[in-house]
Amino acid sequence: MKTPVDPSQLETATLAAGCFWCTEAVFQALDGVETVVSGYTGGAVPSPTYKQICGGQTGHAEATQISFDPKQVSYDELLDLFWRMHDPTTPNRQGADVGTQYRSAIFAHSSEQQQQAEASRDALAKNNPKLAPIVTEIVPATIFYPAEDYHQDYFQNNANAPYCSFVIKPKLRKLKLDK
Repeated sequence: MKTPVDPSQLETATLAAGCFWCTEAVFQALDGVETVVSGYTGGAVPSPTYKQICGGQTGHAEATQISFDPKQVSYDELLDLFWRMHDPTTPNRQGADVGTQYRSAIFAHSSEQQQQAEASRDALAKNNPKLAPIVTEIVPATIFYPAEDYHQDYFQNNANAPYCSFVIKPKLRKLKLDK
């Protein structure tokens, strides 16, 4: 059982890397992550629904908001995992999921996070010169709207569903997070 962490000691990261079910499952498997909430951010429609998001007209991305203990896992470590878990060179698409809601984005909660995200992106590009241009947007965080309840803890609650078996489980194995 995890030892409770004082909530005032936690930091927040908001990341979009395609389908939030995958992103949520990856970060939930990481030591030092306290909570992961799937939701919507980066658009103009207040309190959007999944149906609205799927229509591609809200401007929101499917994202995860991660509360983490920086004494156990750093923001830079979260960013490293973020870059490895998806394709940051493909605009508005991850695998079979297509649309602006599946874009790659980092929503910075401070100027320090903004700088760290930009430095992380630049290092990735420098260390991988054959990598196509990175299209990940790095922007200030705005209002985050939690997704409907049935989207929360999706992999934990539906591990044997086809999407989980064919998309999420292989991703967790690839990242060596399949505990």
